[in-house]
Amino acid sequence: MKTTTRSFTRSASLKSLTLAGFYLSLALSPAMAQSAAGQGDEAVYNLEDFVVVADSLYMDQVNALKTPTPIIDVPQSLSITTAEDISLRGFESIGDIVDYTPGVSNNQGEGHRDAVVFRGALTTADFFIDGVRDDVQYYRPLYNVEQVEILRGPNALLFGRGGSGGILNRVTKKATIGEDFNAYSISANTFGAAEAQIDKNFAVSKDVAFRLNAYLDTFENHRDFSDGDGMGLNPTLKYQLNEETSLDLSYEYVDYDRSIDRGIPTGADGEPIDALKDTVFGDQDLNKSEFEASIFRALLQHRFSDTLKGNFTASYGDYDKLYQNFYASNYVESTETATLSGYADGTKRTTTTLTGSLVGEFATGEVDHTVLAGVESIHTANDNFRTKANNSDVTLDELASFSGSFTNFGDLTEAEVDVVSLFIQDEIGLTDSLDLVLGLRYDRIDFAVDILDEKGDLTAKRSQVDEKITPRLGFVYKPEENVSLYASYSESFLPKSGGQYASVKDALDHVDPDEFTNLEAGVKWDFAQGYSVTTAVFQIDQKYAGDNGSGGTQFVDAEIGGFEAQFLGQVTDQWTVSAGYSYMDGEDTDGDRPAELPSNMFSVWNNYQLTEHLGLGLGAIYQDESTPKGGADGIVPSFVRFDAAAYYQLNENLRLQLNIENLLDEVYYPHAYGTHQATVGAPINARFAIVGRF
Repeated sequence: MKTTTRSFTRSASLKSLTLAGFYLSLALSPAMAQSAAGQGDEAVYNLEDFVVVADSLYMDQVNALKTPTPIIDVPQSLSITTAEDISLRGFESIGDIVDYTPGVSNNQGEGHRDAVVFRGALTTADFFIDGVRDDVQYYRPLYNVEQVEILRGPNALLFGRGGSGGILNRVTKKATIGEDFNAYSISANTFGAAEAQIDKNFAVSKDVAFRLNAYLDTFENHRDFSDGDGMGLNPTLKYQLNEETSLDLSYEYVDYDRSIDRGIPTGADGEPIDALKDTVFGDQDLNKSEFEASIFRALLQHRFSDTLKGNFTASYGDYDKLYQNFYASNYVESTETATLSGYADGTKRTTTTLTGSLVGEFATGEVDHTVLAGVESIHTANDNFRTKANNSDVTLDELASFSGSFTNFGDLTEAEVDVVSLFIQDEIGLTDSLDLVLGLRYDRIDFAVDILDEKGDLTAKRSQVDEKITPRLGFVYKPEENVSLYASYSESFLPKSGGQYASVKDALDHVDPDEFTNLEAGVKWDFAQGYSVTTAVFQIDQKYAGDNGSGGTQFVDAEIGGFEAQFLGQVTDQWTVSAGYSYMDGEDTDGDRPAELPSNMFSVWNNYQLTEHLGLGLGAIYQDESTPKGGADGIVPSFVRFDAAAYYQLNENLRLQLNIENLLDEVYYPHAYGTHQATVGAPINARFAIVGRF
């Protein structure tokens, strides 16, 4: 009998209600309601709504910045992917977006979570939702996303710990007052996966609006034993209390099951063994991830005057996750024998976040100021357990019938983390063409963990307090209104308590946080209507404590530098292009190149409108070889992948769409968790979608 050490209760009643709500929303949607207005409207920025709509990057709103600053005036690199981009390109995950973003790449994430490498730095603390920390390890669905913002470079001033190479912020769809619209999409691919989404907004009254976003999917891919299903439900309510005050309320429920696949072994040359690309190393029943979350969010915005605005956010998340897997920890080619290791992790977490901020605009003589000041409080309770499996030597012929179990106790921890933060930033308009950005943030992180034995009895306690002040300095010079030259310096840190608060028994408990400094200079040029170019050079210095291989601690210094370029533009009335390129190089204390740091990465996407009804898309991504996390002897080979799309607009309310990934059906390996755990990229895959509104 296959066993796990702990079962996580799933809410069958809540899941049933969610399904019922999804189908009911489809049935009750009024016919022919109009879609959301405003797409393609002239660019403006509005302090009252705490969003920016700038004449660059396709006039996108930048919510992560927290101030009404046009993109061209921000002294750092950033990329935005809108809901329209996600739909047209057939993106189904955060990883799909990352593939087409310069300076960032995907880590395997062990097959159970989004894992982004920002300029060569991987942490679990760099995900945010509507500006609120979202550092739980899971796959973040895109069904309720208005846009995804990737800000490169340390961002500790605004976001606190982490932010070593960048952050990723999801802006969710919210209820819109005074509008009624209904949108949907249905899709299926050649692997057998399918998904349905609904987006419904209606005006309850002149001051109240309700919106529902929901999805259902089934998961399949090119690998044997790969399957799963998922669902999400996100109702939101907006209430305009008066002319100066508004309240946004949101509840999100996410539930999914997915199989886990850690990939295939590497050979003597360090590269993945192509002959094993169709072989799965694991237990078809036990390699899985189960995730369930309930997340509540509230945003209160108030205008004190034309020059002083404030907001308060409150967020509570309850997360329940089980992750378990077997994977190849070694492989002997001569005997075709793999050593399978395995473990199971269970996590129960609750996080409460309270944030308040003020944005004020004023002048001192001839000098203009935009001041952001705020406070943040986070409380997290995190219970984690780990059990391990005995190593098993299995031949290729025995893999299909392999049966494992998790019987060896590993870790059982109960952690409490309290974070208090204060921050202030001043954007100073010294002249009409020169801005100075100054900022400071203070963070206090109080971490305590109880370490328990297999019976649940306390065996040890650990605690640590980290306090850090992080500065930010930036200059923006605009010789012309559509050109900015910028330079910035910033610092960030990551406490050793980490983002997951587990396995804290070793010598790394009581060491200083990892520290990061970032220097960046660049140019932003909106050189014509619909054209935007950003270039940047950067250097990141890292200092962190690591395992010396003998159970002790060694301190490592690493330096990563590079260049990025991003272009967005409408070349002709029919042809639009987005492209990105990055070059990165680095070296640690031992003279080695850091892991997960490809030298060159390039991506491009083209949309071409052939006729009034028919459009085509063609994209390509290229990534140099790199070394995997924890696998210095392994190699993630370079690869090129081509993607394509075709869109046919039947009428203003209905679009048929075909997206093809890996158009040339190349064998490639996009990333690896370590030696003998290389991810096999999907072969050619077609996804057909119906996208409409009613």
